Amino acid sequence: MVSETETSAIGNALVVLGAAGIVIPAFARFRISPVIGFILVGLLVGPSGLGALAIDYPWLKHVTIASTEDIALFGEFGIILLLFSIGLELSFRRLWQLRKLVFGIGAAELFIAGAILGTALLFLGNLSTAAAYGLGIALALSSTALVLPIAGTKTAVGRASFSMLLFEDLALVPIIFVLAALSPAASGDSAELLLTTLWQGALVVAALAIGGWFLLPRIFAQAARAKDPELFLAASLLVVIVAALATAAVGLSPIVGALLAGLMIAETEYHGEVEAITAPFKGLALGVFLISVGMGLNLKTIASQWPALVMAVVGVVLVKALVTAALLRFSGAVRRGTAAEVGLLMASPSETTLIVLTTALQAQLISRSTAEFWQLVTAIGLTITPLLARVGHDIARRIEMRTGDTQSDETPESRTVIVGFGRVGHTVAELLREHGRPYVAVDADIDTVAAARRDGFSVRFADVARPGSLDKLGIENAQAIVLTMDDPVQQLRMTRQLRQKYPDLPIISRARDADHAGALYQAGASDAVPETLESSLQLAEAVLIDLGVAMGPVIASIHDVRAKMRHDIMAKGKLEHEPRIRRTRRPAAGSETA
Repeated sequence: MVSETETSAIGNALVVLGAAGIVIPAFARFRISPVIGFILVGLLVGPSGLGALAIDYPWLKHVTIASTEDIALFGEFGIILLLFSIGLELSFRRLWQLRKLVFGIGAAELFIAGAILGTALLFLGNLSTAAAYGLGIALALSSTALVLPIAGTKTAVGRASFSMLLFEDLALVPIIFVLAALSPAASGDSAELLLTTLWQGALVVAALAIGGWFLLPRIFAQAARAKDPELFLAASLLVVIVAALATAAVGLSPIVGALLAGLMIAETEYHGEVEAITAPFKGLALGVFLISVGMGLNLKTIASQWPALVMAVVGVVLVKALVTAALLRFSGAVRRGTAAEVGLLMASPSETTLIVLTTALQAQLISRSTAEFWQLVTAIGLTITPLLARVGHDIARRIEMRTGDTQSDETPESRTVIVGFGRVGHTVAELLREHGRPYVAVDADIDTVAAARRDGFSVRFADVARPGSLDKLGIENAQAIVLTMDDPVQQLRMTRQLRQKYPDLPIISRARDADHAGALYQAGASDAVPETLESSLQLAEAVLIDLGVAMGPVIASIHDVRAKMRHDIMAKGKLEHEPRIRRTRRPAAGSETA
């Protein structure tokens, strides 16, 4: 027999999954951020929505969630998965490059905004000094779970946002311990407990980093040789769980462990594959967290206190936006438009604000009514984060247009992408390297990748048959892409997909014979080189030279024959003219004149 508790848990899981299945495609269809959709779903099915009617209408129990505690665990797991996926997009090298932003601007933003908000609360509210400044620090935190999925980590906005968010995540544990130490019932052991947690946490983080450096490449290499995506997924989840449990065991947040797990995998050859496999879970994890936020909204309380709530939300947003934008701008870290965009994007409170509020309540620094009020402020702030992001983007664009400051903060890497590193891909890479042209190659055989990297070639592990794998290589900035795989069906499918997504990208593909080359041209290839054609031309060239014909006339005649045969192949592929891409090909920076 299935117990009532198990039935409720299964029902809650089905409600969450059903909401994700409806919200994501529906809001994507209307180009609206699914963030708002998930929060509205949480409000609808939560205890202050249809869940309140479940007593009178028992059938509603199957499509509602009766209590926020019923989904709290799902929300926490969702945040852990989100931080893991964020870590996958980073590396320790990038973190070192961002150290000034993290410990400089990140620290300044948190403490200055917290001090301003705390001072305002001290004068406007009936709070003690400890409660006011503790609440100010809580409200100064920004949402990692929402900001980074919106901004990413590779743009100027995303880089600045991530730097400040990273410091906030690191500061969360000390903040919680300090609030606990300020409790009227706190003992003198709190400071000692804080120091113990910090040194134990540092030891665990170091142990995880060293262990990951030795073990992860070997674990994922075995999964790669098995060519089983489920093994990659299982290994990834195992790493996340172990890291989160290890950091939680010493008093740190599991979020720190999840982020560290992503960083460790990002340092391996397999980060792109893991990122592609776990990508579907990222949207679901975010959805679960946002549904739990929506369930925390109480419409009756909002209706009765809406003037105070509006003033509180506006005040928090204004203070944080102005402080963040001013720090970024006056430090010279980013352009004016970027500073304004980051300021508004980071202006709302955070999911971690709810954790700090709970700690302050348990420490008896604030009353339950005060905690509930600011929890509503936080939930409303999270709800409007996508709107603030849109407003910030529009303001940034107007600032750039008015000042003429349109130069990008980023210089995207432009290079040739080689798919497949067999004998053909190896030869192409060798010639590109000899002529000083940047490139990156990918292959689905980990032993081939390892051997090529030992020989000094820039090769990564990726299974291009899996959706999303190529997107991690920066195809949008590529000079060209070379397809050298020996699977003709896969080549045709990939050529067609690439041409649809990147109309101006030069696509050069290896072909088996003339018929295959014609099909590739029809699919959108810029050049298709049949192996049979080139082998016959090389054979003819060798014969003519051995017969004593001069090298110049031989090369000229080979060139003419190649051009004629290529024209015939294109005609067979029903292409009357050369593909448009050959006339719009983007020259490489510093390219030589032919």
